[in-house]
Amino acid sequence: MKIAFFGECMIELSGLPLQRTFGGDTLNTALYLSRLGASRGLTVSYATALGTDNISQDMLGAWHAEGIETHMVKKLENKLPGIYLVETEPNGERHFHYWRNDSAAKFYFSELWSPLEQAIDNHRFDALYISGVSLAILAEEAKAVLITLLEKHKANGGMILFDNNFRPQLWTSKQAQYWYSQALPFADIALLTEQDEYAVWGKSDIVKRCQDIGCPEVVIKRGCEPCKVVSGLQSDYPDTVYVAANMVENVVDTCAAGDSFAAGYLAGRLSGSSETAAAELGHCLASIVIQYPGAIIPSEAMKELM
Repeated sequence: MKIAFFGECMIELSGLPLQRTFGGDTLNTALYLSRLGASRGLTVSYATALGTDNISQDMLGAWHAEGIETHMVKKLENKLPGIYLVETEPNGERHFHYWRNDSAAKFYFSELWSPLEQAIDNHRFDALYISGVSLAILAEEAKAVLITLLEKHKANGGMILFDNNFRPQLWTSKQAQYWYSQALPFADIALLTEQDEYAVWGKSDIVKRCQDIGCPEVVIKRGCEPCKVVSGLQSDYPDTVYVAANMVENVVDTCAAGDSFAAGYLAGRLSGSSETAAAELGHCLASIVIQYPGAIIPSEAMKELM
């Protein structure tokens, strides 16, 4: 199975002294899924826009080394990747500071015909993954274009995978409500962080909302608490399971915990595993990732899962 991701990868500055790496919610999930997918019959491609600078070239080289296909990456003159700075507290919680208002990824749909649309028209992949951030970074017209592409891919028989990742620095909860409501009807699997859902919608019934909007499978990520997975939501008898998270004593950095869980869950589900087994794989990977600094950990640290 071929899975495409659309989103933004940024330059990451973290640690003391500061070190330069890269990351971004969709890229983190794509990279971890690429590692896990190699032995599971899954291939990953990434759609975004970068500049023509050396750092953008370094990113592309790193993605190729991870087995990520980049034929849908646009290179824009006079644009650069965004930057984010991570401050990490002693308990592993992190705070982000962004410089991304003019980042290349925001202009991916600036032309009428994008590589992502071409790939959809040519049936180049089976599943398309986007997040709340994928939508939030775009201008309103470009958001509408992306929703149209979700609809087109779904009409072609493809799968849609959606993660709600909500960043209040990028848009208001009302804006997020509108665009999430546009995306979720096409989603085959929705990966929803509980706290993000509450921030967008207030404390309400997440499963009922997804059921009403037409989504068949929902994973509610709840940090160190058991995740809740509801499948068969559009059937008469939905199935609900709770899967406990792995306990970790030495939490170094929770950056990419949810992104890596998503990768593990999708690696399981898209290769035929049950909801429970997929969630266990997601928890296992996330428990390893949070014991290392930064969004991307060394591949050797997760070899037992690959």
